[in-house]
Amino acid sequence: MQIDKVFKNKKVIVTGHTGFKGSWLTLWLVEAGAKVLGMSKNIPTSPSHYKLLELNKKIVSKKIDIQNLKKVQQTIKQFKPDFIFHLAAQSIVSKSYVNTIETWETNLMGTVNILESLKQNNKEIVTVIITSDKCYKNIETKKGYTENDVLGGEDPYGASKSAAEIAINSYVKSFFLGKKNKNLIVSTRAGNVIGGGDWSDNRLIPDCVRSWNKEKAAKIRNPKSTRPWQHVLEVTYGYLLLAKTIKKNKKLHGESFNFGPNMKQNFKVIDILKKSKLFWKNVKWNLEKKDLFKENILLNLNNSKVKKVIGWKPSLNFEETIKLTIEWYKTFSLKNKKLIKIKSINQIKFYKNLIKK
Repeated sequence: MQIDKVFKNKKVIVTGHTGFKGSWLTLWLVEAGAKVLGMSKNIPTSPSHYKLLELNKKIVSKKIDIQNLKKVQQTIKQFKPDFIFHLAAQSIVSKSYVNTIETWETNLMGTVNILESLKQNNKEIVTVIITSDKCYKNIETKKGYTENDVLGGEDPYGASKSAAEIAINSYVKSFFLGKKNKNLIVSTRAGNVIGGGDWSDNRLIPDCVRSWNKEKAAKIRNPKSTRPWQHVLEVTYGYLLLAKTIKKNKKLHGESFNFGPNMKQNFKVIDILKKSKLFWKNVKWNLEKKDLFKENILLNLNNSKVKKVIGWKPSLNFEETIKLTIEWYKTFSLKNKKLIKIKSINQIKFYKNLIKK
């Protein structure tokens, strides 16, 4: 596949490689023949997609806290990567209210540490920094936010991601312009990502699966809550395609890109549950009588720019997104590590065949 050829035998650093999205990105890169070095301070969940895939046998894995500037600098300097994908983050909104300082230090200063480490770089490095759709100032509109809309998340998580975006722009304008610059840096914004291997707390699918694995009904509080759901492989491919594109088109240096489903692809929680039931008999739920959380206005992303500039577009419809997700968790319930690894690899192969069409 053409996208895989770009990364074959190339040195790639993935921060947050032990997390949900990081593990899928790392697996894709390994399958493409890349030489991957992962940086992460821990394995954030148990179970862990990263551990189930046994990726530690295929890559160089460094236990490094992204807040440790010295170690980040040393690692980048010694490894001499061709590409960096920065995903390390405190990514749960609810946790940002409890672990507020950690959220700011990880999401803002962790990003600053990556940028600071690139200041002494003397070879071409393409760096893709993943922030969040929550970086936008939510003005309670249902329109899709574009990359030029005002930043300003109000909760600690969204605010830290907004600040990271400001830091990226500042570093690019202050240090990474001119003929001698070897750095090509872009940021990406996405949200509502689902797929197999996500075990984070306070997320719809993982919370439901924990009940379904025990053959219990999941407790659903907000069945009418609507989100622009997208599969993890959609954004994974997007990150890779963006890295490939900026390497060829250096004029994109310093820009930001939204990755999200098409505007009409918004579905309710109850839609996800009903569709999931088609693929796994364990799927069942009870509706709680009271909504414990205030319903938020949708935060949609406009994906016109990535369609036009890099040729990315959503390839999975809603049913395919749910099917891939639920079939992964159904395989996990069989408690066979080998089957889980095969399932993850086969889902990447399925997606690659889909985008060829």
